[in-house]
Amino acid sequence: MNKNILKLALPNILTNLTVPLLGMVDMHLMGYQDSSIFMGAVALGGVVFNFVYWGFAFLRMSISGLAAQAYGRNSNQEMAMMLFRGMFLAISAGVILLLLQKGIITASFTILEGSSQVKELASNYFYVRIWAAPLAISLMVINGWFLGMQNAIYPMIISITINIINILSSFFFVKVLDMKVEGVALGSVIANIAGIILAIVLFLKKYHYILKEFNFKEVLDKVGLFRFLDVSGDIFLRTLCIIIVFTFFTSKSAGASDTILAANSALLQFLFLFSYFLDGFAYAAEALVGKFAGAKNIPQIKRTVKYLFGWGSGFAVVFMIIYGTLGDQLILLFTNQSEVIDTAKQFLPWLIILPLTGFSSFIWDGIFIGTTSSRLMRNTMLLATCVFFILYYSLKTTYNNHALWLAMNVFMLSRGVLQTFFYKHLKVFKNRN
Repeated sequence: MNKNILKLALPNILTNLTVPLLGMVDMHLMGYQDSSIFMGAVALGGVVFNFVYWGFAFLRMSISGLAAQAYGRNSNQEMAMMLFRGMFLAISAGVILLLLQKGIITASFTILEGSSQVKELASNYFYVRIWAAPLAISLMVINGWFLGMQNAIYPMIISITINIINILSSFFFVKVLDMKVEGVALGSVIANIAGIILAIVLFLKKYHYILKEFNFKEVLDKVGLFRFLDVSGDIFLRTLCIIIVFTFFTSKSAGASDTILAANSALLQFLFLFSYFLDGFAYAAEALVGKFAGAKNIPQIKRTVKYLFGWGSGFAVVFMIIYGTLGDQLILLFTNQSEVIDTAKQFLPWLIILPLTGFSSFIWDGIFIGTTSSRLMRNTMLLATCVFFILYYSLKTTYNNHALWLAMNVFMLSRGVLQTFFYKHLKVFKNRN
């Protein structure tokens, strides 16, 4: 079982780690400018894209679970429909976002806090990067489908290629052409163009036979589409809760001061690094648990869960040790501004314990997605989100930014605790008879 888990997890870890690495590079490029407002602008602009990209991450998560179950049933037609329906929704969403881009940025900055300088730079960032949205959302669908096919190698190749191109492009535009926030945004656009071309080439190389199953009427079939959207809708609401929490976190950071925004944004890169690492095991859970659920193999599901938690808890301890011993030095990767560095060090202890409070929620997410128990996952997320806001507003007057970090830790912990409680109610256990 460990071999099967690592076969899927390791490529996904390599895939995922390029994502926070890219965020760290962007933060480094902006953190070594002459003002903290550049870090804040990329952070605030990134929040808007959390709505855009995380908002459609439900497509990747729902398609991987459903495709994995179709794979477990050996149904080419079902596998094909999962991909085509996902791509139809992704392309439609991308076009709508491009048409509504001005309204999105206006509404976002009406809600979000932050100085006028930061918002102006964040707008410049947004108007360049938004052109990558249709490509980025389509890539979520394609990578989710590949994972459902038990293929973790193709998403790894695509993601690593995208992020290497993105990093190199961003360095060129910022360091050579002095483009600042527009430079890192343009790097994303170019990288996503390369990524979609590579994804199509890889798909045609191995899965070209799927194309013969294409039937546009079948793609729009109400029963199949509604089943896809039923699972996707629950995952969307779950993802929306995460977006709301992280958006609120960044917005309140911006409202406190440009320095707090820069410091919190730097520390969040550590959280993203850990979360994307653990997501490698969550993706393995989606694929393996989904396959066993499709085959109705309950003993293998339980065995997989046991081994996944062994890996998750082990790496939580490793990350705590790394952040505890090297945290001060890691902050220097993002900025040379002493005020931001000193502020970040004050809140570093909250970051150090986050791997322990958060690891179980990432593992459970993969298990719940693999069994398409999206409603239970949605409900636990709604409850955890309520806990986050109740705790923050109870403590903010006394503890300020510490209240924000405490609420984030409790949010992550409560997700895992609630999912542990609901584990026995997973759909696959109810349907085993």
